[in-house]
Amino acid sequence: MSKNPHVLLVEDNEDDVELALHAFRGSAMSPDITVVRDGEEALDYLFATGRHAVKPSRELPALVLLDLQLPGIGGLEVLRRLRERPETKRVPVVILTTSDDQNDIIGGYDRGVNSYIRKPVGYADFAQMVKQLEHYWLVTNVAPPA
Repeated sequence: MSKNPHVLLVEDNEDDVELALHAFRGSAMSPDITVVRDGEEALDYLFATGRHAVKPSRELPALVLLDLQLPGIGGLEVLRRLRERPETKRVPVVILTTSDDQNDIIGGYDRGVNSYIRKPVGYADFAQMVKQLEHYWLVTNVAPPA
């Protein structure tokens, strides 16, 4: 098991991936970040299936940062499937998206998202948001046992 917390970033936009990775690199916790680029790969990673069927050790992330607009299987469907399975239903999931559509917000909470956050536009605001997310979810929050 890793000594640093593990974060799964589910994001298809390369600019947003780089922005998030850069912000996390400058953070106090230095979490281990795994990036997957679509909903299918996120599910494969979390359920140890498909491309991720052979993993040396199965460690669920301490936090999933989930975009909504993904190629193939969308973010809300990924969330629904996570919440259906006993082994992943309690993994903290934060939707991190540009959408302020009320149906997306309601859909996220109806499916069990822990938090819904709109992506800040500028780097400074994005980095500040990452620090706040990191502090709350990886330091302050008491996660359920694995």
